[in-house]
Amino acid sequence: MKEILGKKLGMTRIFKETGEAVPVTVIEAGPCPIVARKTVDKHGYDAYQVGFGARRKSRLTKPLVGQFVTSGVEPTQYLREVRYTDSELEVGAVLKVDVFKVGERVDVTGVSRGLGFAGTIKRHHFSGGNKTHGQSDRLRAPGSIGQSSYPSRVFKGMKMSGRMGNEKVTTLNLEVVDVIEKENLILLKGPVPGFRGGLVKIRSTNRG
Repeated sequence: MKEILGKKLGMTRIFKETGEAVPVTVIEAGPCPIVARKTVDKHGYDAYQVGFGARRKSRLTKPLVGQFVTSGVEPTQYLREVRYTDSELEVGAVLKVDVFKVGERVDVTGVSRGLGFAGTIKRHHFSGGNKTHGQSDRLRAPGSIGQSSYPSRVFKGMKMSGRMGNEKVTTLNLEVVDVIEKENLILLKGPVPGFRGGLVKIRSTNRG
């Protein structure tokens, strides 16, 4: 298992030698300094707490400032836990984008774009009402949401209008198209969740 934090920069395309265009997402991955280490003996599991992105010390709470001072790491904007198979890493070590190689498969987790309040057609892909038989205002209506006489209630989980997006989403089994170590960039085939500048977590996939 390998994981690293990054920032989504946007999408572009690259061309293969055959001339085929490949859509890719560009992510600035790392460097991610290790701020703390979780162990089975003390915490019940193995993990590393890593940081990403620069941040001024004046913008941090006193407990966080103390944590960075203890670890000897410069303050970062984000702090997240990652799982890593290499248990020999120490606090202060830095994870870089070169942990991944071209051709590897990864999973990417991020927060999807918030789209606000949306109706059932946009949110759940309902087909809408009939366009004939005398109706004039049911084209984008959800239709019946329950029974009147029994059980006279709306079941939990009914697909209805509501907030859309702004959820934790994981895109599975993406191919690493290129790794640019000098600029801390990794290019992944296809789209990944989130908006430009949003935080994402890249980890090696366990899918075949």
